[in-house]
Amino acid sequence: MDNTVNKGLSFRRLRQNPAIRELTKEIYVLGEHLIQPCFVVDGINHREPVPGMNGVFRESSDSILQQIETDVEAGVRKFLLFGVPSKKSTRNLDFSFTAKQISEIKRRFGKDLFLAVDVCLCSSTEHGQCGVLNDAGDHVENAETVDELSRAALQYAQAGADCIAPSDMMDGRVGAIRASLDKAGLEQTIIMSYSAKFNSRFYGPFRLAADSAPKGNVILKDRATYQIDPARPTDALVSSIRDSDEGADILMVKPGLPYLDILAKLSKEIPRPWAVYEVSGEYAAIELLAEKGLINQAAGHVEAWTSFMRAGASIIITYGARYAREWLKQVNQ
Repeated sequence: MDNTVNKGLSFRRLRQNPAIRELTKEIYVLGEHLIQPCFVVDGINHREPVPGMNGVFRESSDSILQQIETDVEAGVRKFLLFGVPSKKSTRNLDFSFTAKQISEIKRRFGKDLFLAVDVCLCSSTEHGQCGVLNDAGDHVENAETVDELSRAALQYAQAGADCIAPSDMMDGRVGAIRASLDKAGLEQTIIMSYSAKFNSRFYGPFRLAADSAPKGNVILKDRATYQIDPARPTDALVSSIRDSDEGADILMVKPGLPYLDILAKLSKEIPRPWAVYEVSGEYAAIELLAEKGLINQAAGHVEAWTSFMRAGASIIITYGARYAREWLKQVNQ
């Protein structure tokens, strides 16, 4: 090899000690970039661990307040709330349980926290689909579902939600929600749209936590008719442009690691703040590797978060947000 080529260039000089590595680092993950998801479940008296997800619980109405208080004291101030009602139906759904939890959380903590609330129908329907089914049970009715989503979003915003996060993937729901909020004088309520949500196999543990797996005696057994096909990346771009045009303030790619190419492309194409959701299967995979001694827990999670920011995200939704301070400290020592 000709040693005269690029003779003056040495990457190793800038990697020789922690100080110079810190000075030349391009991507910094901070706890401020992270949002902690949490589940509050109607009809339980104590918290329940979510199978496969270390440190993640289905909270009761009491324990959710205790957990958030602990988180806030530790510096975690941004949350994504999933309400899981016990009363389920097929139409004219009842969103009062989640609205009450929002009200209680905001009454207790006020401006000390930022509360985003997921808006979908899957935890409220008897069949677990993300919308209202037709009578045959083989099709989600878009218009009727959007009406229900708009009603839920309005209730949650009126209860005090800082941010509405529609995750259903119905056509036109962002525009309908924005119009509903604005008409009610809630112009400052933020919309964080799951604009590029894929029909992924990495959602398994979440569906146990949110009681949202498709079920029952209906023909439609999955979500392939409304979530994005992993083999159709162009749909993610078109969907995100549409949601941006309809009034979404923040756009999102979900899941994260399998879709870094999507995040990188979309964040360059559309000048909006971009969130990424490190979904339950991704989080559980790192935790399982750590349990088996095959990866350092803190380093594994921080590496994943770094990859999200490198691909263009400024917001990371992760079940490890409440552990980020300790994990970042370990990795940056």
